[in-house]
Amino acid sequence: MMSSTPRTTAGPATAGENQVELAIGGMTCASCAARVERKLNKLEGVTAAVNYSTEKAKVTFSGAVTAEDLIATVESTGYTATLPRSEVSPDGGQPDAPAADDHVRTLRQRLTVSAVLSVPVIATAMVPALQFDHWQWLSLSLAAPVVVWGAWPFHRAAWTNLRHGAATMDTLVSVGTIAALAWSLYALFWGTAGRTGMTHPFELTIARSDGAGNIYLEAAAGVTTFILAGRYFEARSKRRAGAALRALLELGAKEVSVLRDGREQRIGVDQLAVDDLFVVRPGEKIATDGVVSEGSSAVDASMLTGESVPVEVGPGGAVVGATVNAGGRLVVQATRIGADTQLAQMARLVEDAQNGKAEVQRLADRISGIFVPVVIALAIGTLGFWLGTGGGLTAAFTAAVAVLIIACPCALGLATPTALMVGTGRGAQLGILIKGPEVLENTRAVDTVVLDKTGTVTTGRMTLLDVVLAAGEDRQQVLRLAGALEDASEHPIAQAIATGATAAVGHLPPVEGFTTIEGLGVQGVVDGHAVLVGRTRLLEDWSVHLGVDLGRAKAAAEAEGKTAVAVGWDGAARAVLVVADAVKETSAQAIRQLRDLGLTPVLLTGDNASVARSVAAQVGIDEVIAEVLPADKVAVVERLQGEGKVVAMVGDGINDAAALAQADLGLAMGTGTDVAIEASDLTLVRGDLRAAADAIRLSRRTLRTIKGNLVWAFAYNVAALPLAAAGLLNPMIAGAAMAFSSVFVVANSLRLRRFRSAGRPSVAGTH
Repeated sequence: MMSSTPRTTAGPATAGENQVELAIGGMTCASCAARVERKLNKLEGVTAAVNYSTEKAKVTFSGAVTAEDLIATVESTGYTATLPRSEVSPDGGQPDAPAADDHVRTLRQRLTVSAVLSVPVIATAMVPALQFDHWQWLSLSLAAPVVVWGAWPFHRAAWTNLRHGAATMDTLVSVGTIAALAWSLYALFWGTAGRTGMTHPFELTIARSDGAGNIYLEAAAGVTTFILAGRYFEARSKRRAGAALRALLELGAKEVSVLRDGREQRIGVDQLAVDDLFVVRPGEKIATDGVVSEGSSAVDASMLTGESVPVEVGPGGAVVGATVNAGGRLVVQATRIGADTQLAQMARLVEDAQNGKAEVQRLADRISGIFVPVVIALAIGTLGFWLGTGGGLTAAFTAAVAVLIIACPCALGLATPTALMVGTGRGAQLGILIKGPEVLENTRAVDTVVLDKTGTVTTGRMTLLDVVLAAGEDRQQVLRLAGALEDASEHPIAQAIATGATAAVGHLPPVEGFTTIEGLGVQGVVDGHAVLVGRTRLLEDWSVHLGVDLGRAKAAAEAEGKTAVAVGWDGAARAVLVVADAVKETSAQAIRQLRDLGLTPVLLTGDNASVARSVAAQVGIDEVIAEVLPADKVAVVERLQGEGKVVAMVGDGINDAAALAQADLGLAMGTGTDVAIEASDLTLVRGDLRAAADAIRLSRRTLRTIKGNLVWAFAYNVAALPLAAAGLLNPMIAGAAMAFSSVFVVANSLRLRRFRSAGRPSVAGTH
């Protein structure tokens, strides 16, 4: 959801333009971001986009404007601005740890202390049996630190807003809590509330009072604690905004074996230079982008490209940093290091997508833009009315303060965090992790779901799918001999065959004279048979030909994008083994559930078109976009958004991270990479695509609950304001009404615990 002003997206800088990213401090709500954005965009030649979630402003500027001018403009608005260290430093180092950690820690401390102090204050005020002699003075000593220290962030934000002629929910919280404390101090020291034996009787009578015996300490302490709880959960969610970038950089190798003067030397990756030769052994990550100088191997690049089949590389072949060497020893010449590598470029893609996504503005913040000024005006008007009609100064102040206290958003502070806690807790039980309230709003309008193939619709692992036998051959014998030979190889396809053979025949026999023929396959002696497993050319080199039936089976498998492996021994071709990334058993059902939610599925993959079409046909997806690079995935999502669609993206790999961040709603498979999980809005722990449908249903249900809570909380405030202005609210009525409002909000939120997964047969159809 957008802010109230038109969004301006700062695009890439063109000739004559400069682009800078500012870290903005002091923003407490989405309206703050809108205010900073408006101020920056008033400068000539400046186009700015301010993101409240990431607390960053991406600014494109030209002409006489400088970065210092931009910082000064932000500071004149009442916020701070700094030029952050680049997320991807030229030396390839990791970005600085976010200051958000300190902010979350501080909020947690304020919340914990405030909650401990507030509980006895609220209990003694609401339960007459607990009101011993001088209880009111104990309440003052406990509540004062909560209102002064615990609510300090609200007071500071209210003062900043006041200096710039603005009002937010912070203003209302600050004014209300200070008014409640100030009036309580007046009643205790100059009124009758400080007398020995003073009690709050439990009576719900509507009568005018001079207010000299009323204290509102429980309202001040309770509101502060509830609002702090909401802010803490919000800040904890925001802290994760930069985690995708840090997770991306963590994927790279930390050390590398570089060849210098003919000897291997172990150094840190940041010391690697362009043109250096370095060694990559089987199982190791490739340190940086480069070209193979010696050796050949299979490289698992699935986490970057989404391609399910390992890529064969040899001398002259290009390799990418952070991919894994799955085969033999390689010597690689570095061509790009640090910020120039493909991994670093992908980190920038993720960052650009996160910063370009418009922040979600809380419903409470939007309403507060009208509600807060109206309440303050009503309080001033009430004071003036009572003074003007001769009601007396005490009665006038009592009514005015009652307006501020009853308007204090106690239930409002509970509305979002309680529903979010119950909803996210229930989601966690079902294997769905929801990152924050802004995620829920995005699920409401989603109409298109873009699905990555590898690891999302499919298992993401090479699997032996079929064994096509020559006439007269025994399946068990083929699997036994081929599986034994492949079990001695480290190649991912060989391991898939070995795993499938072991599952089918059990124990595999030993191999003698095992040899790897680079780029072709393997050979060896098993049970006295000279066995060949690999490409057709390997068998032909030994004058072994497939024959018509096996040749047709091989061609059919390759036409569907699968890998066909030939098997022969003792001078004859015996079988063709078909290996591919298998479709998950639950994917077809998941696609049906997503369609039932009104979503149009689209398959988006870096794999080849024939594989993608085959998978799409199996699960019931009509639209397929294949052979796309990570940057192209972002472009596809942007194109769909440009067509007016609200896009959800489901993926699991590094190559999906930027698209997950760009999408209106990003869902990551919990079986995938940390980068994808951090860049997403929702994480599906089970790795089951049916959880995506459950996640969207649960998010929509939670959002409806939050909105119901907010409507009730505001309705309570609005309904009670006239009574307060008329001077007809005593502290017990105000306290009881506030407590009932809060109990209603909590009870409404607890209904989310009854949410059930549609994927379970026993509860299918539950909505």
